[in-house]
Amino acid sequence: MLVEDHAVVRNGYRRLLDAEEGLVVVGEAASADEAYARLVAGGIDLAVVDMSLRGSSGIDAIRRMLAREPGLRVLVISMHDNPSYVTQAMRVGALGYLTKNSEPAEMIDAIRAVALGKRVLSPDVAQALAGAALDGEGLMSRLTPREFDVLRLAVSGESTGSIASTMHLSQKTIHNHMTAIRQKLDADNDFKLLRLAARYGLIEWSAQGA
Repeated sequence: MLVEDHAVVRNGYRRLLDAEEGLVVVGEAASADEAYARLVAGGIDLAVVDMSLRGSSGIDAIRRMLAREPGLRVLVISMHDNPSYVTQAMRVGALGYLTKNSEPAEMIDAIRAVALGKRVLSPDVAQALAGAALDGEGLMSRLTPREFDVLRLAVSGESTGSIASTMHLSQKTIHNHMTAIRQKLDADNDFKLLRLAARYGLIEWSAQGA
């Protein structure tokens, strides 16, 4: 199944995969909710998932799908090589992570490897993770995948009610997550939270270096 919110990109993936022996695209989805519904319908062995989906993120899509089908194999193909995204995607259950800079042959090889249960990282992702480890950039790893998603939506300007609706949670739960996030990141006000989000690439902010 292809989980990608840009139809042009999805169509490109489908054309590439349809030309490969032994690989069959049996479903497509543009959001986490669509992906979950298609998974429930059955027949999915592997999902290729983008991180940036309409509404809830690819991280949430992976979490929900694997909770339903633990045997599902997941490969992320994303524009983000940000170590924070990579770490959370792998933590929630993805076996592979490629950036969209990868060559088509790399995508095919990664799909076949993930289908066999192997872990795969594209070279640029592996380099970004190694650099983050050397620099000690592990603050975001303190967050659970769900907390990471809540933070991502909050710093992008979403209201508590909107985040709750997107993530299918209560507003009280979102408040609790935000409290935990501030404690884990040692950010006692919104300004500090925004600076951290900018530092770790969750948002672009002109005051990042201030």
